[in-house]
Amino acid sequence: MELVLASRNKKKVEELRRILKDLPVKILSVNDFPHLEEVVEDGETFEENALKKARYVCKKTGLPALSDDSGLEVEALGGKPGVKSARYAGEEATDEENIRKLLKELEGLPTEKRSAQFVCCLALVMPSGEEYLFWGYVKGRISDNPIGSKGFGYDPVFIPDGYEITFAQMESEEKDALSHRRKAIDKFKQFLLELPNFYKQNLS
Repeated sequence: MELVLASRNKKKVEELRRILKDLPVKILSVNDFPHLEEVVEDGETFEENALKKARYVCKKTGLPALSDDSGLEVEALGGKPGVKSARYAGEEATDEENIRKLLKELEGLPTEKRSAQFVCCLALVMPSGEEYLFWGYVKGRISDNPIGSKGFGYDPVFIPDGYEITFAQMESEEKDALSHRRKAIDKFKQFLLELPNFYKQNLS
């Protein structure tokens, strides 16, 4: 079974492959289809962006498409950066620039006021037109400074509840077990396993 991940982010592709390694799934990405254009993520919600990307990739490839829109919501900032997490410091901003802006805005705030959560909306769009959404969340807090070199995005400043280290300090397996994306993908996997006829007819 082939499934196209609507992302050019190699780390996201690797992460999805690790999490789905126990399923008979061949994970492709938009990098395997040079003719695909970049989808502008201009939706107001995670759901809108995830569905927009998955619909486009499914239509252009004729294969089931899986897309996520993920972001960081910081309570003290009213939920920002939210859907603009990847471009918080500008359209072409790097992870480091986004983190720098975030920490500047939280400068001086005590630990108890640095609550945050990662959100993931995972959209599955089928060639038949069926669409499904799966959500995942992980709560935590923002550190005072970036720590760690693993992961990507805001991982160096996100400390999940119950831990004293950031996502960027964790090994891949440990982070995968906790992450918002993992929780959404687990729901996706469970959905397929509970509907064997759907799995066989539409994805094999």
